[in-house]
Amino acid sequence: MDRLEAMRTFIAVVNEGGFTRAAERLGHSPQLVSKYVSQLEQRLGTRLLNRTTRRVSLTEAGAGYYQRAQQVLAEIEEMESQLGELQHSPRGQLRISAPVSFASRHLPRLLSDFRKAYPQVLVDLHLNDRRVDIVEEGFDIALRIGQLKDSSLIARKIAPIQLVLVASPGYLAEHGTPANLEELARHQFLKYSYSDDHLLLGKRSAALVQAHGITCNNGDVLVEAAVEGAGIALQPTFIAGPAIADGRLVPLLADQLPEPLGLYAVYAHRQLLASKVRCFIDFIDGYFGSPPYWDQGLELGST
Repeated sequence: MDRLEAMRTFIAVVNEGGFTRAAERLGHSPQLVSKYVSQLEQRLGTRLLNRTTRRVSLTEAGAGYYQRAQQVLAEIEEMESQLGELQHSPRGQLRISAPVSFASRHLPRLLSDFRKAYPQVLVDLHLNDRRVDIVEEGFDIALRIGQLKDSSLIARKIAPIQLVLVASPGYLAEHGTPANLEELARHQFLKYSYSDDHLLLGKRSAALVQAHGITCNNGDVLVEAAVEGAGIALQPTFIAGPAIADGRLVPLLADQLPEPLGLYAVYAHRQLLASKVRCFIDFIDGYFGSPPYWDQGLELGST
């Protein structure tokens, strides 16, 4: 038995004063209306209606049930109406996970512009470089950088992420400039904890796994360490770009670098996507430009 349908049928019988008129209103047969009410009474274990050949009337139990049933159905209709509004009018809290360095540098303006466009959406941003479980941890969207593996999640590529090998002029003056990837093994390497540099740079750089002088889970720290002459870092241009542009870092081996990674917006469902999620994904897609603004005018050299 469909409890909600039986409840609606019972209320219609009371409102219309009989089974026949209730059947006409609901588009059912009188027999089906009677069946629904009888099943409801059997489930509840009490008679809700007194029936005669001329009219129906509420029992004491039926009167109490009628009042509560109206309240329940009204609350359900209100809930469905609110959910419908959420699908068509973006509102509510949007929980986003994003990488620390990228978010701190490139999300403040985007989020400000997004909130101006959609003031009813409240953004709850969490910064973390680990790969969060979107479903288990309750995120609507995760921004991720890398080469995404196959999964049940949906991903939209937002921008290319170019990696660059960099060192300070002072470091290169003291230790020399590597001519190829094999020579990186003779240098102090500043390793980002969450990346596999061996896979990114290929077999020729296998010695890097032993050669790193500093390991850190934050790219900003590694770039600043490179500026201070601590070694060579492999970092994205969205972090290292300003230091390259003002001469504090020198790009190395540009023609031997890996293919760009991607910035992706990752979410759990394609169907029945909440409008707040859909609007944010559409908003961020193309926001950074093509190429992204942090790469425009950036000279990475050829050696």
